[in-house]
Amino acid sequence: MDPAAGGLTAPARRPARLGVGVVGAGRVGAVLAAALAAAGHHVVAVSGSSRTTSERVGTLLPGVPVVSAYDVFERAELVLLTVPDDVLAGLVTGSAAAGVVQAGQLLVHTSGRFGVSVLDPATRLGALPLALHPVMTFSGTITDLSRLSGAVFGVSAPQPLRPVAEALVLEMGGEPVWVAEQDRPLYHAALAHAANHLVTLVASAADLLRLAGVGDPGRMLAPLLSAALEGALRSGDLALTGPVSRGDAGTVATHLDQIGRVYPAGRAAYLALARLSADRALAAGLLDPARAEALLEVLADHETGGPR
Repeated sequence: MDPAAGGLTAPARRPARLGVGVVGAGRVGAVLAAALAAAGHHVVAVSGSSRTTSERVGTLLPGVPVVSAYDVFERAELVLLTVPDDVLAGLVTGSAAAGVVQAGQLLVHTSGRFGVSVLDPATRLGALPLALHPVMTFSGTITDLSRLSGAVFGVSAPQPLRPVAEALVLEMGGEPVWVAEQDRPLYHAALAHAANHLVTLVASAADLLRLAGVGDPGRMLAPLLSAALEGALRSGDLALTGPVSRGDAGTVATHLDQIGRVYPAGRAAYLALARLSADRALAAGLLDPARAEALLEVLADHETGGPR
């Protein structure tokens, strides 16, 4: 069955309130279930075996039974699949083979990497597939509920199910943004590149400041990074400042030498980002080609194991 070809039809008179189950009640699943409960849906069951899961469910979903994953499928009209990306396909295949998937059941996964095709084994049995990826980080606590307000969800769904997908996202306080099935991997790579690597970048910069004798790196970095992020979101490459965009080759060489002295892995990261920044600054017309030559020579020397 090909959902894109119209092989699925949304239920004409689906009940306004749904029985919701969660397979993998971690940070994301428990919070999204609590958001749906706040919108009037009834959370009927969750799965998860860790002590942390039990504590989280007790706080966010008091009174909801913790059962097996297959029991969740059998009890719920809407099943949230909030498991790691590498587990999702196997879970769907196993659930379909076990016969616990129900025709007309909404299956919603929250993976950024996958669209709805990962749910095909269940879709062939009549389940209704949705991919709703919240573009935010989760702590798994009640504070996440307020952070969902206005959060963007990357949404993929068969055309007939678009209204259902939009309604669920809006009920959770989010804003749906449509992502084509074939674009999901690139979409997810962009988000991971931004959020995950930002954390690594900031944490490593804080480490370097501590090595330079700064007692409270966060206080020093916060206004600088806030302004840089705001500028980047507003103006893109035109917000670039600093020695690379100015073509200050000597300063960049000193940075590489100093970072390499105390943190070799950080030197490699600085070098890679400086090279990318130089290329983008040149393309944006910020870096003068005459000054770029010396800068690019410095970067090339260090890439080939030159000055340290």
